[in-house]
Amino acid sequence: MAVPKRRVSKMKQRMRRGANRWRKPQLKSCPECGSTVPSHIACPSCGTYRERQVLDVEAL
Repeated sequence: MAVPKRRVSKMKQRMRRGANRWRKPQLKSCPECGSTVPSHIACPSCGTYRERQVLDVEAL
């Protein structure tokens, strides 16, 4: 059975658990309209993704 040979130090534990911390979502600006959009998502305001029109957005 797998049993640790040595005790894990507090620093090693904290370094391991630090990788699981919450990070704010990375937002980018849309090149077409300039609104903030999450990465890999089509822009909800203008409907473009990678400078192509992929969604039909009705004008308000």
